[in-house]
Amino acid sequence: MSTIFNSPFQFGKTVSSKLFVNREKEKARISENFRSGVNTILISPRRWGKTSLVRETARLVSLKEKNLLFCFVDVFSLLNEEEFYETLARELIKCTSSKMEDWLNAGKDFFKAVVPRFSYGIDPMQDFSLSIDWKQVGKHKEELINLAETIALKKGVRIVVCIDEFQNIRNFAEPDSFEKLLRSQWQHHKNVSYCLYGSKRHMMSGIFNEKNRPFYRFGEIMMLGKIERQHWVGHIVEAFTNSGKTISKELAGLIADLMKCHSYYVQQLAHIVWSNTDKIGTEEIVANSLEELLQHNEALYQMEIESISTTQINLLKAVSECETQFTAAQVMQDYRLGTPRNVAKNKDVLRNADFIDIQNGKAEFLDPAFELWFRKYFIRK
Repeated sequence: MSTIFNSPFQFGKTVSSKLFVNREKEKARISENFRSGVNTILISPRRWGKTSLVRETARLVSLKEKNLLFCFVDVFSLLNEEEFYETLARELIKCTSSKMEDWLNAGKDFFKAVVPRFSYGIDPMQDFSLSIDWKQVGKHKEELINLAETIALKKGVRIVVCIDEFQNIRNFAEPDSFEKLLRSQWQHHKNVSYCLYGSKRHMMSGIFNEKNRPFYRFGEIMMLGKIERQHWVGHIVEAFTNSGKTISKELAGLIADLMKCHSYYVQQLAHIVWSNTDKIGTEEIVANSLEELLQHNEALYQMEIESISTTQINLLKAVSECETQFTAAQVMQDYRLGTPRNVAKNKDVLRNADFIDIQNGKAEFLDPAFELWFRKYFIRK
């Protein structure tokens, strides 16, 4: 009887510890910060593995540091300050209390001016929601912002608050005053440290690198790079071998190269190749799998293209041809980019919409699969 294997490649969700790929240096650095109470700011484009890295590092640290607790908050879907405070309070109570009775007591023990309302799901021992009267919050924001420190002191523990997509606080109604308020309180916390990470590189850099901003020098800034090619090659070959299949180092390297070592897409393409392979991976299987990946994403890519203007598409053409001097007269003429002012505006639009990233004056596609699809349909030679 043959053994049935689950795919050894994960994408679109937090990667489990068994399938985690390298990042040894980053894990060591972040682990030391967690243990030492140093605030950490982690910046990289979407789908490069920030969330998995933070979660895996927290898991490893928790195995040895029983007195160090981790609270995880995702700002991606939060629309305003009220939702931020409610989510922060709920996750803090969850990570520091293990029973429903503890959750209820937390409402009495840790809140003084604010009175939270608890409601429970189908399994009250596992889940609950917390809501707060916004009129109360408006008068007592500091109590909620300092909740982590309050809990840490009363329970005799240390807490690391990990906030994903932190740059989205800039979408709140009064982002400047909100930044000031957070920094003014968090900087005094002795038993709580913060790991703030986000995918809008220019927004995150603005929050933490600009001298006139409240979060300037709030902690150690780490610019997360891609996982190196050799680590992907080793991981792909080993994953195939462990699941009863074979792929050469050359083809594993081709998968990494096609997806430019982008964590999400290397995992996705490797998964499709693995699924299409009976025993031994071949170049034809890789080529067919790549086409399958592009077809799978085509509807999304068409929708994204329809959301931008003709001159923005033309700018993407220039990026795909490795142009760097977008405002040079010949480049603007060849690609019909309009005026220098149009170019500057369209670069900002494409960057804000996650089409491109700009580093050291060089623009490149953030999504390697989209780049291949774009070149297939828009670059005619």
